[in-house]
Order: sequence, then C-alpha cells, then structure tokens
Amino acid sequence: MNINTITASRFMTLVAAGFFLALPCAKAATTVAAADQDFMLAAAQGGMTEVKLGELAAQNGERADVKEFGQMMVKDHSAINADLKTLAAQKEVILPDSLDAKHQRMVDKMAALNGSAFDKVYIASMIKDHKMDTKEFKAESAATKDTDIKSFVDKSLPVVESHLQHITAMKK
Repeated sequence: MNINTITASRFMTLVAAGFFLALPCAKAATTVAAADQDFMLAAAQGGMTEVKLGELAAQNGERADVKEFGQMMVKDHSAINADLKTLAAQKEVILPDSLDAKHQRMVDKMAALNGSAFDKVYIASMIKDHKMDTKEFKAESAATKDTDIKSFVDKSLPVVESHLQHITAMKK
C-alpha cells in the first residue's frame, strides 16, 4: 500500500463518519396501541361534536338551562380537546381537524331545530352521548397500558360524568 491509498482511505472514513454525525438524530416514533389510537380519534370526533352542538344549544335553545349547558359544553370540551391535541402531538397521533360525515350529520340535524323542539332533542342526545362517553372513558382507563393516555382519561372522566348528571337532571 502506498501513502496515497492510506490517506484516501482515512479521508473516506472521516467523510463517512462526518456524514453520519451530521444527520439529525432520529426521534424514535412513539408506539401507541391501536385501541388507544382508536380511542383518541373517537374522542376527538366526539369532543368537536360536543363543542359544535354546544354552540347550537346556546343559539337555538329555548330554555335558559339548555343555553347554559351548551355554553358549558363549549368551554369544557374545548379544554378537553386542547388536552387531547397536546397528548396526540406527544404520541405522534394525527387527530382530525374537522367532523367526519356521521358527526356532521348530527350537527346538521340539530341545526335545523329551534326552540322547544331543539331543547327536547338536544337533552336526549346529550344524555345518550354522555352515557356512552362515560362507558368508553372508563373502558379506556381500565384497558390502556399508556400512563399518559390513562392520565388524560382519568382527568377528563369526572367532567364527562358531571355533564351526564347535569343534563339528566334537566330532563323534564
């Protein structure tokens, strides 16, 4: 071997090492269980729907308590949605930013109602939705192995349960 071959070999080794050192460190993707991801996606759709329906209740409701409950839905579910977005970003889960067709149909159906007809359908819908949400949040809390997701669920569940109690008391 001559000196030029050794120098060229060292040079190539240094270039290769420099190339790999210059690469940005790849962040390991957070692995989220499929069931947890499904829960997060469903919670996002449900949360956005609750906000939209709450806005409608504040506008289209006849009863003062329906309007107030709608405002509470907007406030509380906007906060839960923000927490969910933060969690999703941390877990590298992409959440939808608009309603799917099923949830948009629910909103459109409610938007066509006003006054006492709105109140009756809204209250019944909120009771049904919050019963289902309570059941799903409890199931996710028991099933998830992810401590961050469990923390989110356990923080949100009391809010959902209080909504169920509140709206059930409004049924007349």
